[in-house]
Amino acid sequence: MKKIILLLFTLFISHSVFSQCNGRYDTEIFSSITKTTVNYSDIYSDNEHEMDIYTPDSDTETNRPVILFMHGGSFTGGSKELIDCVDFCESFAKRGYVTASVNYRLASNPINFMLDQELQYRTVFKSIADIKSAIRYFRKDYNNGNTYSIDDNTIFIGGTSAGGVIAVNLAYVDNISDLPTSPIDVQSIANSLGGLEGDAGNDGYSSQVSGVISFAGGINDVNWIDNLDEPLVSIQGDLDETVNYNCGPGLGNPSILTLCGSGEMHPRADNVGVLNDKLIFNGTDHNWGAYGNTNTKFIDAVNFTTNFLFPLLPCNNTTAIA
Repeated sequence: MKKIILLLFTLFISHSVFSQCNGRYDTEIFSSITKTTVNYSDIYSDNEHEMDIYTPDSDTETNRPVILFMHGGSFTGGSKELIDCVDFCESFAKRGYVTASVNYRLASNPINFMLDQELQYRTVFKSIADIKSAIRYFRKDYNNGNTYSIDDNTIFIGGTSAGGVIAVNLAYVDNISDLPTSPIDVQSIANSLGGLEGDAGNDGYSSQVSGVISFAGGINDVNWIDNLDEPLVSIQGDLDETVNYNCGPGLGNPSILTLCGSGEMHPRADNVGVLNDKLIFNGTDHNWGAYGNTNTKFIDAVNFTTNFLFPLLPCNNTTAIA
């Protein structure tokens, strides 16, 4: 009898949560979406500062959460048109989110990038500056008519590989003083790019996010994750050495900066009390996400992310249940 009562209570809670969001954000309830390409910076006007915004067709909701998703490519290649970015953004838009696949500045000389850690830091902080500008673009638009019918208090960021690296470092580097000054003065690099808010424009609006999604991404220093930080969901293969599942040089190359993946980020998040969850693909390396929906692991990652984000949404206010 106790088991039956518990089951009924669980079903009641699940139904209540689902009803609070009016059936949205959990499954693909829209059959089609519209893609709009915009230049998101008011400083730069080029392909590196464009994003594709996906919205569900025939949706009348005026207060929708946003996800910005960034492509991989080792900070030397890739674009917003990569299949994983398109499939991710379309799937979440069909669930009722507003999504954006975002370009950002890349290293112009891949060989120099691979050999120069100072250039690596500079490139990563340029990309973070760009994505912060894209976040502010949505809040700026919200204050000027809300073209995309968003909730400007519910903006998530994520990405695959280098895109995941951008997302976690953007969210968890909270102060210039967090950054090292030796052997490379990273504080000076960040300051030369306009500080942590960067040089890509839309100034005067917040770049705060509500949560972080990492598909095979990692952070340069797990100690940057602290008790005040945003929820983290990550998905990674435990044999990943491109972005090391634990901690190691990027691409397995000692000339590349250290990256710490899911194997180290989540114990740190647990230790400091940050809400987090992970999906680990055993016996899997880095490239599971590159083929989008043609790989069942990618579909699993999207569904896992959906389930993690759902209780965080304002229409639920049930974070404790997660």
